[in-house]
Amino acid sequence: MSYAKELTEKKNDLITRYETVLNQAKLETRELTEDEAAELAEIRDNVRKIVASLELDKDLEEMEKKEEEVPTEEEETVEETRSIEMQERALFEEYLRGTINERNGELTPASGSAGAVIPTSIANMIIKKVYDICPVLERSLRFNVKGNLEIPVYPADSDKITVAYQTEFSALSSSSGKFTTVSLGGFLAGALTKVSRSLINNAQFDIVAFVVDEMATQIALFIEGELLHGTTNKVEGLSGLTNGVTTASATAITADEVVKLHDAIKDQFQQNAIWIMSSATRTALRTLKGNDGHYYLNDDVSTPFGVTLLGKPVYVSDNMDDIAAGKVVIYYGDMKGLATKFSEEINIQVLRERYADEHADGVIGWFEFDSKVVNEQAIAKLTMKAS
Repeated sequence: MSYAKELTEKKNDLITRYETVLNQAKLETRELTEDEAAELAEIRDNVRKIVASLELDKDLEEMEKKEEEVPTEEEETVEETRSIEMQERALFEEYLRGTINERNGELTPASGSAGAVIPTSIANMIIKKVYDICPVLERSLRFNVKGNLEIPVYPADSDKITVAYQTEFSALSSSSGKFTTVSLGGFLAGALTKVSRSLINNAQFDIVAFVVDEMATQIALFIEGELLHGTTNKVEGLSGLTNGVTTASATAITADEVVKLHDAIKDQFQQNAIWIMSSATRTALRTLKGNDGHYYLNDDVSTPFGVTLLGKPVYVSDNMDDIAAGKVVIYYGDMKGLATKFSEEINIQVLRERYADEHADGVIGWFEFDSKVVNEQAIAKLTMKAS
């Protein structure tokens, strides 16, 4: 007999006894004796205790039922993904440390090399970290498609569509803007990191995190450099930008020029705008003041990069040029005006034998990408006067 059923039967027996004693006194038209009153009081107390116990037992059953409930399809998917990622991470670590070789297709041998393709979850960790440490890429207009991509662009100097009041039965005069297109192709790039076998053989060293950080840092620095400067006949990036301000001096930036650069961006793009410059340029701007005597550049821990200029975050990049004649030293705007396309997601491979004579393993990353400006009104540049 279950606990709840036993208590319920006991409660019913007590209630029956209570009713019997009370009805007997009523039948005899008399008051309860002291013994009867004491008995009924004891019955009431016991019934209350039983009811309380039954309620607690019911609550416990409901809690246990919730724990035993079948997880939703979404919860199962998340848990399954997490489990796969943990397994792949452990497998990759074992492979790096040399305790296993490629097996059961879990680590597919790389064609033409003594190595293996890294599991997807590890590659995704590297890709995520690339975005985390490269805000120019993370904030850009991103596409992941194969082949060429044609993006329609409506230039700022194009004829505008006419909107005006009209008279009934009068024909509307039409106008149409001139759309152009920006074509994004794909350029192959690769990054190589050598990992010391001494580090790999150190069981206490988090080798997976090290590989992820090293590859992500190298790839992010390269991609960011291309987005900011471009390379002739390769990725164009922001090098094709024409919207901007040129300084009056080849060696210094004035407060007025900073304000003009800020206002070179349409108001609709100001909300998500950021400044991009080198550390030395940021230092040079720290002395700039407005007419009210307040510094333009301010430390602000609440912003993404800890510093603001005219109320917008300042991102410092090692890829930006310092102040010098003819150099582009500041970009400002909403990076959604820059389109980036990856024809192929970052593919990471481990080369175990190629660098054996150096007591090292090689980790190589391949990716194919392109980038161009698609909205001149969203981004502007500050160029130093040529000497």
